[in-house]
Amino acid sequence: MTRFDRFFALKAMTLTAALSMTAGLALAGDNVTSGQILDALKPKAPLTRGLSAGPQVDPAAQARESTFLNTVRNRQTRSLSLGEREEIAELAASKPKIDLEIQFDYNSASISKSSMASVQALGKALSDPALKGSTFVVAGHTDAIGSDPFNQDLSERRADTIKRYLVEKYGLTGSDLVTVGYGKTKLKDAANGADPINRRVQVVNMDTKTAASQ
Repeated sequence: MTRFDRFFALKAMTLTAALSMTAGLALAGDNVTSGQILDALKPKAPLTRGLSAGPQVDPAAQARESTFLNTVRNRQTRSLSLGEREEIAELAASKPKIDLEIQFDYNSASISKSSMASVQALGKALSDPALKGSTFVVAGHTDAIGSDPFNQDLSERRADTIKRYLVEKYGLTGSDLVTVGYGKTKLKDAANGADPINRRVQVVNMDTKTAASQ
């Protein structure tokens, strides 16, 4: 392999690693720590620094994204249209994120005692200075049991519960937490719709501007 070939092979490997860290999904259960959540949500500095051609940021796309996020701040979760929910999901796909297996009481939006430690770890992580200034999406998901309207409503109420807890207990700014419910439309394990793995709350860091300072 020539030096020219090695250079482009290294650049391809580096770009792949950078994309995997940015878009990778971390899964956490009841024993999740604030440190694990923080690591999953912190923007990753580009590994291509110093190379002549790294990932380029489209200012126009960033502006459109920022404008859209501003339209859903402080909105009632149930007021989001299907199109808005899908746009949030599309934007969140490439952002740092973590799935938390937060359990709720049966057919309820009340957080179960067994999952309270995970919610508290989330509050500590989102309060960390490393994430200051970021906007987070808190997305509720259910399993496939039950009707579409029931699960949509349940996922919205559960996302609202998490947001309310974070604001009341950790002093987070409500406008920095965008809540959305997806019901059973985005199952993590579509082949096993009733699996508890589908009952989750996904948290996404929508603002990656702090990556430049790392």
